[in-house]
Amino acid sequence: MKRLLLALITVLFLGNITASAKNKIDHLEPAFWWVGMKNTHLQLLVHGENISDLKPELNYDGVSIEKVSRVSNPNYLFVDLLIDKKTKAGEFDILFKKRKKTAITYKYKLLKREEGSAQRIGFTPKDVMYLITPDRFVNGNPDNDNVKGLSEQADRSNSNGRHGGDIQGMINSLDYISDMGFTAIWVNPLLENDQDKYSYHGYSTTDYYKIDGRYGSNEEYQKLSRLAKEKGVGLIMDVILNHCGSEHWWMKDMPSEDWINNKGEFMQCTHKRSTIQDTYASKEDLKQFSDGWFVKTMPDLNQRNEFMATYLIQNAIWWIEYAGLSGIRVDTYPYSDAAFLAEWTGRVMEEYPNFNIVGEEWSTNPAIVSYWQKGKVNHDGYRSNLPSLMDFPLQNAMVEALTKEETWGTGWIKLYEMLANDFLYADPGNLVIFPDNHDMARIFDQVDRDYDLYKMAMVYTLTMRGIPQIYYGTEILAKSDAGGDHGKLRTDFPGGWKGDKVNAFTGEGLSAQEKDAQNFMRKLMNWRKTSDVIHKGKLMHYAPDLGIYSYFRFTDEGKVMVILNKNKEAVQIETDRYHEMLIGNETGKDVISGKSYPLNGSIEVPARSALILEIN
Repeated sequence: MKRLLLALITVLFLGNITASAKNKIDHLEPAFWWVGMKNTHLQLLVHGENISDLKPELNYDGVSIEKVSRVSNPNYLFVDLLIDKKTKAGEFDILFKKRKKTAITYKYKLLKREEGSAQRIGFTPKDVMYLITPDRFVNGNPDNDNVKGLSEQADRSNSNGRHGGDIQGMINSLDYISDMGFTAIWVNPLLENDQDKYSYHGYSTTDYYKIDGRYGSNEEYQKLSRLAKEKGVGLIMDVILNHCGSEHWWMKDMPSEDWINNKGEFMQCTHKRSTIQDTYASKEDLKQFSDGWFVKTMPDLNQRNEFMATYLIQNAIWWIEYAGLSGIRVDTYPYSDAAFLAEWTGRVMEEYPNFNIVGEEWSTNPAIVSYWQKGKVNHDGYRSNLPSLMDFPLQNAMVEALTKEETWGTGWIKLYEMLANDFLYADPGNLVIFPDNHDMARIFDQVDRDYDLYKMAMVYTLTMRGIPQIYYGTEILAKSDAGGDHGKLRTDFPGGWKGDKVNAFTGEGLSAQEKDAQNFMRKLMNWRKTSDVIHKGKLMHYAPDLGIYSYFRFTDEGKVMVILNKNKEAVQIETDRYHEMLIGNETGKDVISGKSYPLNGSIEVPARSALILEIN
């Protein structure tokens, strides 16, 4: 059976190749494409020994070879095809000839797109993302924990090793994910990472067109997307444009000297991201940031190379179409070439105008983050096409607001003032907001394991403008090593492995507080799923006073008032302060407790609590 599956995968992704004994194709990417794409151009990367000696030819209605490019390495050809908009799906032979004699025949397929593919809707403020590190979530298929031909083997005792979570585990968990109220899953990278060690995180790609065998197969990824969609859950792919893994196949035989920055030799990145916006930055500092390698095992891709740029653009479109994606998250966004980023996002959004892409710019300065959002008028004239960004400034301000005492310059005022910076963004409502993620301590640790503060953080994240993202396990008070060990903060989800004594899916072994947190989150997110006021509503907030921070989300049809109280005692707040929002309204009902509160005098806000008052 395994041999049969391997044969089927080989036919699909390498095509039907016939070749003479002297000539063969080792890689042809993308291995297939679709008719009816808006962009009618397709560039094939062809790799094989002395492949540049051959001349490609084809004969298929609506398809022609526009150009054949040869580079310094004779083992590469770049073949540009033109696919007419009226071309029909089908397959045809690409003949690679030498002196008019066919040396290799490659059967290429053009597939029919799914109905409405170009009009697909990406993630929106209606959604709540569930961020999953797949190796640490659920081990649905122990048989793929170790895969022949892939270097690193499973070792669950090693916090930085592979633990065995996989795509089947996520498929098995879709009922739980949907029941909790999540409507999208952002999965840390699943593409092949055939590195010797520390590869479970997925950010060292060694094959851009292949799911890592320890997670499953390309077909299983398709299945995850399809089954998730049936439950109202979209799939968001984690994409890395800046770097690949040092064991990527092309690192052993690069097309040209400029395929990888610094001629393929390691040069440490400075990680000084602000050099891009800094009007005083030296060109040398900018070069060391943009062209430096993230780490030694992550070679820095040179997107100024036109073939590399086209390869990465087509790869993203291929996965959107192949897997039916609802969004993309781009890792280390500003580390790539800025002009390329505008082209990459522009090409993707041109093909899928209702899609959404969120970039990671890990800065707590909103002036830096906002630079990258589409529609921002920048000081240097840079025009971005990126719809969304991760709102690191708001996350940092939220933790400071919750954990610092209330003074003139600390506490809630930090969150209030950070939100006041929204004028810097072209579209603040499309930012992704979050309490924690896979690269930072868990929010429960960030608020010193104070359960009341945790609940306030969750209420804020799920009622504020933007698109919430919750890291797996946060709903059950997952803990981490605040000292920075990423392997420990990416802890195994309890119940995801056979024999686990604690099971978050059934509740077995969870503490009373962990169960309460899970039920709290389930109720809050399922309410949010049906709240148009939160999805579409405008925002008005009130300056913090007496340890209270409050804001409204509102539309013409309804209002939601959120009140956050950090005090150790109940606080009476006078409703006349909110007259412009509460005029004509007499009561509000708390979403969590179900208790009604009068709005025409004063409201008693319980100690260390959050109220979410629905006002109709």
